Order: sequence, then structure tokens, then C-alpha cells
Amino acid sequence: MFARNLSKRLGRALVVSLSLALLLMIFSSTASAQPWNKKTTVTFSAPVEIPGVNAQVLPAGTYVFKLLDSLSDRHIVQVFNKAEDHVYATILAIPNYRLRATDKTVMTFAERRAGDPQAIRAWFYPGDNWGQE
Repeated sequence: MFARNLSKRLGRALVVSLSLALLLMIFSSTASAQPWNKKTTVTFSAPVEIPGVNAQVLPAGTYVFKLLDSLSDRHIVQVFNKAEDHVYATILAIPNYRLRATDKTVMTFAERRAGDPQAIRAWFYPGDNWGQE
């Protein structure tokens, strides 16, 4: 009788343990799910200058910013057209830190003379304190 009760308790404990383990695996993968490349689509209403060896001014329009898929350096930013079939620039960035993360994409701009196009200084992905400068 004692052996049968012990067997039932162990069976229930095993089922509960496996169920908990499965739930933890499911929720742990969704809780930390962020896109690896931090793809961000941005629409500018005025021309904007992007940095790089050959800094260039992009006309008003929609562009895609994302991190290059590189295991050696997570601070290489690529700027694409809306269709992502043309790369305007591949930029080696440096990490930039901010105190508060926001739930939206944030782009900061460098100070410029009046009449000059805005120049992108840093890009922060939603929810991140670390961005690309």
C-alpha cells in the first residue's frame, strides 16, 4: 500500500516538474525575443545626412536601418531603401548609452547650421539603453 502511494506521488511530481519545465522554456524564449538585426523602418519628411566614409544626404523618404549579421562586431549598421534591395551605407558605429529606454525608435541628430540637412548622430532600438552612434 505504501509503495503504491509513493509511486503515485512520484508520478504526479514528475508530471508537475515536466510541465513546469516546459512552461519555463516556452516563456523564456518569448520573453527575450528581440530581433537579432534590430530592423527599423523610418520615414523622414526632409532630407537627412547619414554618416560614413562618404557621408551622403538621403532625400525625404522611407529607409530601413539594421545591424549587419556579424558575430564579431554588433555595431555595424546598414542603411537600405524601403524595399531593402539597395544599400546606401554600411557604417561602423560605436556604442552609445542612454539612461532611459523607450518603447519607440529614437534617432538623435547632430547640431547643424541653419539650412543644412539634419545629420543622424545615434539610433536606439525600442527598449534598448544601448544604441549605435
